Amino acid sequence: MPTVELEQVCKSYDKFVAVKDLSLTIEAGGIFGLLGPNGAGKTSTIRMMIGITVPDSGQVRMFGGPFRRDHLKRVGYLPETSGLYKKMKIGEQLVLFGQLRGLTASDAAARARRWCERMEIVEALEKKAEELSKGMQQKIQFIAALLHDPEFLIMDEPFSGLDPVNATLLKDVLLELNKKGCTILFSTHRMDQVEKLCETICLINRGEAVLQGRLKDIKASYGKSNVQMEYEGPDSFLREDGLVQSFNNYGNYVEIRMVPGADSQKLLRLAAERTRVNKFELVEPSLEEIFIETVGKTDA
Repeated sequence: MPTVELEQVCKSYDKFVAVKDLSLTIEAGGIFGLLGPNGAGKTSTIRMMIGITVPDSGQVRMFGGPFRRDHLKRVGYLPETSGLYKKMKIGEQLVLFGQLRGLTASDAAARARRWCERMEIVEALEKKAEELSKGMQQKIQFIAALLHDPEFLIMDEPFSGLDPVNATLLKDVLLELNKKGCTILFSTHRMDQVEKLCETICLINRGEAVLQGRLKDIKASYGKSNVQMEYEGPDSFLREDGLVQSFNNYGNYVEIRMVPGADSQKLLRLAAERTRVNKFELVEPSLEEIFIETVGKTDA
């Protein structure tokens, strides 16, 4: 049974269309990526999904039936913007958030401490939110979304403000939760995290779905027409007509999109004649490349 189903959902604000005829399905127990550029309609979609706003048309289904307010007892939500009270101690806030989710004060306090220990932030319990860094506040909001053991966890830009160490810690916790059966929805610009974590994605642009399905199938449909290359020397080989369609050059490392049907071995021979090749690998396109290409086509 799907955790969430959106059927032809639409939402406008005055004359601005935020979401247009959007349909998607989030299967139970999966990790789903909701992607798109700024202003694409991701947050508007999430807000309709959990009843903050109501669709102008279409239907939202959750846990097998039409959306009801009591479904939210089974949902955890990490918003993109901070929802912490600046002057209130973190421990008191987590207890309050737990009580709002139906926990007793003592149970909420005990769960808050356990999660703070797991997230390596137990010293924050006696501090006020305004005394914490953005990354520490993000970890506290993550804990607040988990206190009541939700079946469905929604995260809007969850890695915002986190350094690589804490991003890895959060990622590990998410995988643990998913293994226990928690369904997870990401909305993020971090394509690297989506590519590593998500099984299924929906890419929206200007409020409409422009690409969706299993990430493995989407990448396979593009074929191995990309080259990752490390080299030393001039890069004139990148400007050969009939071989290179586009490229993203970082200096001594370049990602190349081949012209459809072009011979990658010919490119390798040309490169070897003009420069020193340290690595040459034929790969599927990255999710970031697919994102840029798909959004570029729909904008055009």
